[in-house]
Amino acid sequence: MKFRGLLAAVVVLAALGGAAWWSERKEKADAGKPPADAPPKILNISEDQFKQIQLARKSGETTEVSRAGGAWQIVQPKPLAADEASVMSLVSSLAALTSDRLIEDKPLDYSTYGFTTPAERITITRKDGKVQTLLIGDDTPTGSGAFAKVDGDPRVFTIASYIKTNLDKTSKDLRDKRLLTFNSDKLTRVYLTAKGPGVEFGKNNQNEWQILKPRPLRADGLQVDELVRKLKDAKMDASGSDEDAKKAIAGFSIGTRVAMAAVTDASGTQQIEVRKDKDKNYYAKSSVVEGIYKITSDVGDGLDKGLDDFRNKKLFDFGFNDPGKLEIRNGTAQATYQKSGEKWMSGARQMDAPSIQALVDKLRDLTSTKFLEFGTGPAIFEATVTSNDGKRTEKVTIWKMGATCLARREGETTVYEIDAKAVEDLQKAATEVKEFQPPKSGKK
Repeated sequence: MKFRGLLAAVVVLAALGGAAWWSERKEKADAGKPPADAPPKILNISEDQFKQIQLARKSGETTEVSRAGGAWQIVQPKPLAADEASVMSLVSSLAALTSDRLIEDKPLDYSTYGFTTPAERITITRKDGKVQTLLIGDDTPTGSGAFAKVDGDPRVFTIASYIKTNLDKTSKDLRDKRLLTFNSDKLTRVYLTAKGPGVEFGKNNQNEWQILKPRPLRADGLQVDELVRKLKDAKMDASGSDEDAKKAIAGFSIGTRVAMAAVTDASGTQQIEVRKDKDKNYYAKSSVVEGIYKITSDVGDGLDKGLDDFRNKKLFDFGFNDPGKLEIRNGTAQATYQKSGEKWMSGARQMDAPSIQALVDKLRDLTSTKFLEFGTGPAIFEATVTSNDGKRTEKVTIWKMGATCLARREGETTVYEIDAKAVEDLQKAATEVKEFQPPKSGKK
C-alpha cells in the first residue's frame, strides 16, 4: 500500500512539473507575440533596408529621395540636399506602419475608399530590390484617419490622421534647410561685416577664439560661439508659395544690408549675406544653395553686431581655473601669495583660504564698461595672476583719471574703463587677506 501511494505521488508531481514547464514555455513563446486584438501591421521593413522612397501626390507633385553611400539625397523634382533627420522620420513612420484597424479583407469595390485615384502613392524600394507600394485613400467619414492599403494585398485598413500627416511630405519638407552647412567643430576662421569695420576671428594655440582683424584683440569666446550658433541656425523658410519666393527676391533686392558673414572649415569657405526691408523682414542669400530666402529676425538681429560686441570685457582670462600665485600691490602695500597643495602661503606663513578666495573672486569678476584707446596715470592697484599650472601669467595695472578708474593689461595698448565701486571692493578684499588661524580646541 505504501509503495502504491508513493508511486501515485510521483505521478502527480511529474504531471504538475510538466504542466509548469509547458506553461512557462508557452509564456515565453507568447511574450514576443502581439496581443490577439492588436491592430495588424501594414508594413514591416527594417529601417536599414530602405534605399529609395517615392511620394506621389494626387495633385501630380512627386518627390523622390534616394540613399547613396549612407546619406539621403532628394532626386525629384530636382537634385537637392536632404535633411537627414526629416527623411529618417519618414522612414521610421513607414518601417513599422501599424493600422488603427482592419476594415475589410477582400472588398468588392476599392473605389469606395478612394484607391482609384489615391491621395498619395508611396513606393518603397528596398536594398534587396523588392518594391512595395502604399496607397493612402480618402479620409474616414469621422475625419479621424484615412484608408490605406498595400498594392498586392487585398486588405483595407485605417490609419490615424497624424500618421497620414507624417507620410504626406514634399521636397520642401524633406530638403536640408540650412543656408550654411559648415562643421562647427572644424571652424578655423569666421568673418563678419555688420556694424563698423569687418571683424575676423581665429583660434589660438589654446583653441580659444581671438580677434585677428581689424587688429589683434582678445575675444569674448561666448559671444563668438553665439555668432557661430546664429550662422548655424540660418535656415530658409521653405514653406512659402511661389508668390512668397518672389517677395523674398524683391525684399532682398531693395533691402538694406545688415551683415555679410563667411566661415571657413576643412571643406572650404561659405558665405551669407543678410538684408532687411522697411518692414523689418530679413532675407538671406547663401553661397551654399541657390535662391534668396526669408529668415527669422532672431538670426538677422544676432548678426547685426560690431567689434566691441565681441571684445573680451574681462580684465583677467583665468576664468574658473583658480590661480596658483598672486602678486598684489595695493597702494604702497605689496604681498605675494603662493598656493602649496591646498594651502595658500605668503613666505613661511599660511594664509586664510576664504580671504584669498574673496580676492580671487574680485579679480575674476573685474569687467570693463568701456574700451578706450589711451589714458595714463599713477597706479593705485596692480595684480599679477599666474594660473593654468604656471602656463598663464596676466598682469593688470589700475589707475585713476579724475573720478574714472582705468586699467591696462600688460602687453596691450587697450585701456579698459572700469567701475570705481568694483575697484574699491577689490582694494578692500586685498586689505582683508589675513593669516590662517587654527581652530580653537574648545578645552579650558
